Amino acid sequence: MKKIGVLTSGGDAPGMNAAIRAVVRNGVYRGCEIIGIKRGYEGLLNGQYTEMNLSSVADIIHRGGTILGTARSEEFKTNGGRNKALEFIKKVGLEGLIVIGGDGSFKGAQELCKLGVPTVGVPGTIDNDLNYTDYTIGFDTAMNTVLDAISKIRDTSTSHERTNIIEVMGRDCGDIALYSGLAGGAESIILPEISLDIEKICEKILNGIKRGKRHSIIMLAEGAGSAIDLAKSIQDITGIETRTTILGYIQRGGSPTAFDRILASKMGAKAVDILLDGEENKVVGVNGNDIIAKDIDMALKTEKRFDKSAYDLADILSR
Repeated sequence: MKKIGVLTSGGDAPGMNAAIRAVVRNGVYRGCEIIGIKRGYEGLLNGQYTEMNLSSVADIIHRGGTILGTARSEEFKTNGGRNKALEFIKKVGLEGLIVIGGDGSFKGAQELCKLGVPTVGVPGTIDNDLNYTDYTIGFDTAMNTVLDAISKIRDTSTSHERTNIIEVMGRDCGDIALYSGLAGGAESIILPEISLDIEKICEKILNGIKRGKRHSIIMLAEGAGSAIDLAKSIQDITGIETRTTILGYIQRGGSPTAFDRILASKMGAKAVDILLDGEENKVVGVNGNDIIAKDIDMALKTEKRFDKSAYDLADILSR
C-alpha cells in the first residue's frame, strides 16, 4: 500500500489536527503518499483533496478544529453517492482510507469497506459516545472547557445567591455533564441515562441553603431536557432565582489538552500501521493504557456503557 487518504467527518473535535499530523508523518515515515480529503465525505463526492507532506502538518498539533474541514453529506448516505465516492477513490489511486470522526462517520467507513476500500476509523468526538473505547479524541478538552465555565459561573452564582443550570452537549451520552460535574462539584447532574427526579434536586438545593450554601450548580446534558424549562420548574418549587447557561459550540473549540494530543497522536499513527499491516474494516481505540484495534462492525454494536459508580459518587460528594 503506497497511497492512503485521510478525512475528518461529522462534528469537529479538539485533537483532530493532532491525529491528522500523526497519520501524515507516520505514513511518510513508512514510505506512503498521503492524500487529505477536504470536507469529509462531501470531499470524496466532489473531488476535493490535497497532497500532504511533512510541512503540511507543521504547527497544527496545538490547534483545535480540523485543517481538512468537515461537513455532513446526505448524498453519501445513498448508493449513488457512495458509488460516486468510489469512482473518485479509484481515480486518485487511494489504496486505503483513514476516517476520523464519530459513529456516523464510522458507518460511512463500513459502507466503503463493503465496496472494497480498506478503511480504518479513528474516534474523534467530544461526546465520548463510542462505547468500544475508553475515550474519544476531544472529550478531555471539552470536559476541561466545561470545567472552566463551571468555575466562572460559580463565582457569579455565589455573589447573587442563585441556582444556575449549565447545559452541555450530550444528546444520547451524558459523559460531558457527568465527569465535568463530578470534577466541578456540581450539586446535581441530569443525564439522558438517568430519569429526572426534580423533587430530589429541589430538596438538595433547599437543604444546602439550610446549611448556609449560597449557590447551586446543576449540570444538564442536552439530551435530558431543556435548561430553560427546568429552571422555571426549579424556581417555581424552591422560590430561588434560577438562571441558565447553555455552553453550545464553545465546547468543540480550543487548543486540545495534552491528553487529547497524545491520544490523537497514538491513534493516528496506529491507524496507518493497521492499514500497512494489511488489515481493514477496523477502528482504533484505547483500553486502559493500550491502543487497540477492533472490528468496526463489532465496535458499533458494543452496548452502551454508563459509569453509574461515578454518578453515585457525585451525588454523595455534593450533599
